[in-house]
Amino acid sequence: MSISRKRLNQIKNIKDEDIDYSESPELGKDFWVNAKPVYPKGKKAISIRLDQDIIDFFKHQGKGYQSKINNVLRSYMDAHKNES
Repeated sequence: MSISRKRLNQIKNIKDEDIDYSESPELGKDFWVNAKPVYPKGKKAISIRLDQDIIDFFKHQGKGYQSKINNVLRSYMDAHKNES
């Protein structure tokens, strides 16, 4: 999902008191008692050939374009895991 810069700026300018938290219950003190950190899987640097328009598309979206490409590939992989 992509969010426009205009929408991101609108979201950033919302004051805390204007946010409706009615459907988000407060977390109790015991919430973090059994919490365990989840670390991202290690990444491996590779060389891959992509069409120039694909690279331009992701680079145009700004910082983190390589992670976005990775996320798209992961989504595809997750959607097709049980097909083979």
